[in-house]
Amino acid sequence: MHIDKDLVAASATPLVLGILADGESYGYAILKRVNELSGGRMQWTDGMLYPLLHRLERLGYIASSWGVSEVGRRRKHYGITQAGRDALAERREQWTVVADALKQVWQAAQQPPAVAEGWA
Repeated sequence: MHIDKDLVAASATPLVLGILADGESYGYAILKRVNELSGGRMQWTDGMLYPLLHRLERLGYIASSWGVSEVGRRRKHYGITQAGRDALAERREQWTVVADALKQVWQAAQQPPAVAEGWA
């Protein structure tokens, strides 16, 4: 299944903030987590993730620091800030409204249309 790029873009910030709310992570691990969460249906690239991480850092939603992996490689770790937690809470509320509205529309679309009284 192809997921429209507009939908991927709209969901990127809350996904990354939500992943980082569970604990610090680094780029490759974030990409892998998105893939896992979507059952393989969302496969982000470095070219999509790193500009997003840089933007979130500029906004003050995340902070980064350099660390060393288990195999001795340097890698940049990202963690959510309080401003990021606040932004995540706001995005969660917004997505809840959108998801509820879509759910109602889709449920209504599955039911036969109502016949207005006096029209039959």
